[in-house]
Amino acid sequence: MVQLKTDRSIDEMRAAGRVVAHALAAVREAARVGVSLLELDAVARAVLRDAGATSPFLGYRPHFAPVPFPAVVCASVNDAIVHGIPDGYRLRDGDLVSIDCGAKLRGWVGDAAVSFTVGRPRPEDLRLVETAERALAAGIAAAVPGNRIGDIAHAVGTVCRSAGYGIPEGFGGHGVGRTMHEDPGVPNEGPPGRGTKLRPGMVIAIEPMLIAGGTDDYACDPDGWTLRTTDGSRAAHAEHTVAVTAAGPRILTAL
Repeated sequence: MVQLKTDRSIDEMRAAGRVVAHALAAVREAARVGVSLLELDAVARAVLRDAGATSPFLGYRPHFAPVPFPAVVCASVNDAIVHGIPDGYRLRDGDLVSIDCGAKLRGWVGDAAVSFTVGRPRPEDLRLVETAERALAAGIAAAVPGNRIGDIAHAVGTVCRSAGYGIPEGFGGHGVGRTMHEDPGVPNEGPPGRGTKLRPGMVIAIEPMLIAGGTDDYACDPDGWTLRTTDGSRAAHAEHTVAVTAAGPRILTAL
């Protein structure tokens, strides 16, 4: 069931979203050649702690996961699409990194992700990241009252497909509120005019995931979490938590 939020609740969610934005900015600033993924996770932990927030990621265990998630960020590098577990891997020149982070503050959740390159970027990686951001912007623009979830999915998918990229099937955005995953689901592709009608007070995470090689195929690592491209091509992920309001979409996880 979709839970509509009051204006006051959305303001509270904005506070949680701002913590997420600061955590992602701090991680991006710290992400240099030689820095480990565990060190990046520690940076995000410090931002959450200093803000008085907790992590909805840490200890999270959906039905498919063999173990609870052990970190406060998902850190996915190069051919990892999403859900990468931070470990001792040290960033190398030219790596493509996606960081997904959440925060829970005063009972409300924010959730966002960003992709970026480390060191000297590959032009094709910059194009992939830019397309992910354009797809996210297109999805946000469609998040207006009277539209449907399918309009968001169609907007995101059109940008991704027209650029020649793949979209991992079965993964996409979701409602956000007191918990990280609520109704409705928000696919990254689909026909317009279908699905749940958007109403003021709905809060959703829109999160394009792009596979550079053009295939939609992925596989899960033995850790039970990390999704990886099957063709070895790189991937990018972009996400914001967005409120549907009468005045238009309100991004809750921007700085």
